[in-house]
Amino acid sequence: MSITSEVKRPVDRGRLRSAITVAAPSSEAGGLLRTWRERRRLSQLDLAGQADISTRHLSFIETGRSRPSRRVLLRLAEELAIPLRGRNALLLAAGYAPAYPETPLADPVMRPVREALERVVRLHDPYPALVVDRRWDVLTANASAVGLLDGVASELLGPPPNVMRVSLHPRGLAPRIANFAAWARHMLGQLRQQAEAGGDPDLRALLDEVSRYPGVPADAAAPGPADRVVTSMRLATPEGELALFTTIATLGAPTDVTAAELAIETFYPADEATAVILRRRLPASASFSWSAVGPRPALQ
Repeated sequence: MSITSEVKRPVDRGRLRSAITVAAPSSEAGGLLRTWRERRRLSQLDLAGQADISTRHLSFIETGRSRPSRRVLLRLAEELAIPLRGRNALLLAAGYAPAYPETPLADPVMRPVREALERVVRLHDPYPALVVDRRWDVLTANASAVGLLDGVASELLGPPPNVMRVSLHPRGLAPRIANFAAWARHMLGQLRQQAEAGGDPDLRALLDEVSRYPGVPADAAAPGPADRVVTSMRLATPEGELALFTTIATLGAPTDVTAAELAIETFYPADEATAVILRRRLPASASFSWSAVGPRPALQ
């Protein structure tokens, strides 16, 4: 066949449209995958070895030259520890349906989750406990946690209140935190780590906002090691200073985006004096209603 006859061969426009349709989502998915790999500081060789695929195949996926199967994408997402929301976005970019549902917390199917969270939070009294979503918005809290909000400006209480804003804003808890500089570094360190690990634009925006609050140390959001293994918040109250440290827990192996993004933050007394004050402030049998801080009902 001559070069001239090859040039004049009619173009199959249907096949061309099909190729364009496939190539576009493959390229977009490849770019997302490369972003996640670089965020995890892995080379193509490292990731390919972990996912048991060839480096050439991974390179073709990232450059859009190969359309990955749904199974391969999910395997790569697992190795990269991509959050469920990000995995759905990766699948959609490749032209596949999402793998994980995102069920509203008010949906009847989520009732067991709501009840479990309420039970954990309630039983933690007389020590503070609350449930937050991925943006650090408070979904529910126990009576002890609500009791710490005395004096916080009403506009910061939402609904819903945001843990970062309430903790670091000058009209929030900030003036009552004796070790505010250390606590601000602790809080913003958590927020920065989440924003970088998950690539969440909402968290990046929140980090930028609270980093500029008056009184927040200029280096509070900068990367670096924590000041201590455990940072306690020292909060002034009419009954005396409370020394509290926190732990954060998530639901085990969730398969729903909403459930995966929930976290339970529990506070514990760092000394016996704090434990005594908290027990006096709120007996363990006290009841709680979300109306104590705003009209939004707790997980309903």
